[in-house]
Amino acid sequence: MITLLAINWASVGLQAGQLILSLSILVIIHELGHYLTAKWFKCRVEKFYLFFDPWFSLFKKKVGETEYGVGWLPLGGYVKIAGMIDESMDKEQMKKPAESWEFRSKPAWQRLIIMVAGVTMNILLAFLIYSMILLVWGEKKVPVSSMKYGLAFRDSLMFDLGFKNGDKILAVNDQPVEDYTDIVKKLILGNNVSIERDGKLETVKLPVDLIGKLVEKKRSRMPLLEPRIPVIVNEVADSSNAYKAGLKSGDQIIAVNSASAVFFDELKNILENSREQTVQLNVLRGADTLSLPTAVTKEGTIGFYPVSAISDLDSMGVLKLHVTRYTVLEAFPAGVKMAGDQLQFYIDQFKKILSPETGAYKGVGGFKAMGSIFPDSGWDWETFWRITAFFSIVLAFMNLLPIPALDGGHVMFTLYEMVSGRKPSDKFLEYAQIVGMIILFGLLIYANGNDWFGWGRGK
Repeated sequence: MITLLAINWASVGLQAGQLILSLSILVIIHELGHYLTAKWFKCRVEKFYLFFDPWFSLFKKKVGETEYGVGWLPLGGYVKIAGMIDESMDKEQMKKPAESWEFRSKPAWQRLIIMVAGVTMNILLAFLIYSMILLVWGEKKVPVSSMKYGLAFRDSLMFDLGFKNGDKILAVNDQPVEDYTDIVKKLILGNNVSIERDGKLETVKLPVDLIGKLVEKKRSRMPLLEPRIPVIVNEVADSSNAYKAGLKSGDQIIAVNSASAVFFDELKNILENSREQTVQLNVLRGADTLSLPTAVTKEGTIGFYPVSAISDLDSMGVLKLHVTRYTVLEAFPAGVKMAGDQLQFYIDQFKKILSPETGAYKGVGGFKAMGSIFPDSGWDWETFWRITAFFSIVLAFMNLLPIPALDGGHVMFTLYEMVSGRKPSDKFLEYAQIVGMIILFGLLIYANGNDWFGWGRGK
């Protein structure tokens, strides 16, 4: 791995590649919706571009009346439909009398269909992707009730809120939590959490600004929580301190310097407090108990990987992994439901962002945040398609917002025309387009600035 300026460029490149491919798929499908419906209603489509092409394009080829191309600015894409006031701001064309093949000459209902076609395609794409995921990989769930040792919390804020390692989360807002993978989603939208701790029921109150607090404190990709697991060695790094001490795959660490270290979170804390010291590891190897003197690095590690894969934890009895398989006929309705659930989750998050007291606006991110969602250690097609499907839902929702320059803005003006019988003037639509573009560029700058400089986090 090449590391320069504290950046792992191989990991960054992998995430950037996944993000660009994902967004390219979504943009092409979205613009294809506008393109196909425009052609259906016999509008002239002058350009179909992936990415924007100010001043020049990377590739272009004219086929018939349409120029197809790839721009150099990867901020989206566009279809230029003749006679439509859009980001191209072709004022000269709008000064001429309307032609029959122009967008502005078509009935309002046809223009409305053309406008909503991009969003419709993104929704259909999400349905399709989720259905294919269920068909190929199935639906994977880890019942919370099956997690033998409860949870281990990785972010110090969770301890500040009152959680403890070993807690079992039973419900959020009095709604039962059944699947482990739903816990974080429910927590960031919740007000109170019902937990089981040492066989007793307790309640943890969540602050209104939980999301804001998480954004302010979180500085890594470390998960908020994970299954609490015994320390069973999966792999020992060559030439590491653990290797030199004689630690082997299959060993179970139970104590360090006579202090209990049965669980990985316990071991991690002890090692971090024993940096650059030599400790005594108590290890179970088969029926034998061994004591291994082991040097701890300045980072608080000894150089091994514990058993942590969900499938391995399932075979060890730490938890249960349930995989539901779907037939073709079952996968599509299940995929629609999954897309609907993800849309509702995003809408709930969006409401949080619009409420300043939650501090959720601090977590608004741009391309860096989007790229960081993808795996950084290898290409996982299941994860790639899950993220792409979610982005498709987000793109559809955001494009329907009633902001001029977005599809939702055009839809708003068209609906006004259909209800009132009065069409907004071209000059008004031009000004509205400019205002909308200023708003969008402002949001784009804020989101990406927040990514890199934490503008919304304050001091």
